[in-house]
Amino acid sequence: MRGRMQAMIVAATLAIVSLIMPPVSIVSSASVALVTLRRGAVEGLIVLGCSTAVAGLLGYFLVGNFQFVLLYGMVLWLPVWMISIILREGRYLSLAVEIAVLLGVLGVIGFYLYNADLAVMWKAILTQMVPPNAPVVDITHTLDVLSHYMTGIVAAASVFGLLFGLFLARWWQALLYNPGGFKQEFLSLNTHPRLALGSIVVVVIAALSSGVLSEIAWNITILLLVLYVFIGTAVLHALFASMKLGRFMVPMFYVTLFLIPHAMLPVALVGLSDAWMNLRNKISNQHAP
Repeated sequence: MRGRMQAMIVAATLAIVSLIMPPVSIVSSASVALVTLRRGAVEGLIVLGCSTAVAGLLGYFLVGNFQFVLLYGMVLWLPVWMISIILREGRYLSLAVEIAVLLGVLGVIGFYLYNADLAVMWKAILTQMVPPNAPVVDITHTLDVLSHYMTGIVAAASVFGLLFGLFLARWWQALLYNPGGFKQEFLSLNTHPRLALGSIVVVVIAALSSGVLSEIAWNITILLLVLYVFIGTAVLHALFASMKLGRFMVPMFYVTLFLIPHAMLPVALVGLSDAWMNLRNKISNQHAP
């Protein structure tokens, strides 16, 4: 927030560091998102463009390849810049999350329109990553199954990273200009019942159809899981916070999510059911005087 130069240096340097330590990319994208949220789309675009140029220059001197770093910077910053504009203008975090997931869905469909047999490509990529001493029979079966869902997994991971960057930027903005604002926004995350109904239709299509249609639907389902995990997390955070041991329950809940990824599925189911049940209102009514 002190100036363009500081923002560009932070974003570009962290982008280079993230090539070695991928989680740092979230902080890099958050720096561009913060400028966009606070100063607007044009200022964010200027920082984005200049940061890309700086990252390319650093990449040329450090790794000898500026083209890859330029492309990496654009892929890292352009989506979060777009979502930040939506959040700034729309003022609803739920809308920004829905649009981010929608972009991921369009990406999945676009990939299948480009290449209907993505499983073959993913199996070739995954095979190269298998250790030489791995048991061939078990690994071959696992790769056969996993290759059909890798498009959705990669898209979901990308959207998770995008939204974590956006959330970090919004939290920074709240710390600077609106203390407590981000918590209130996050805990009010929800979605429209029609979108939840559409999500159920996608799951039904995935289960009842076959071939490429079923594969596309399952990959979209994996991506929709991101939306409902965030909503379910907000609902359960509000639930645990309302308990007497809330200050212990809330941290334990997040630690469980981090250590046991399988817990995301029941959390997502809570998020899906909240579209009709409005669970947070029931929680607040139960604890009203």
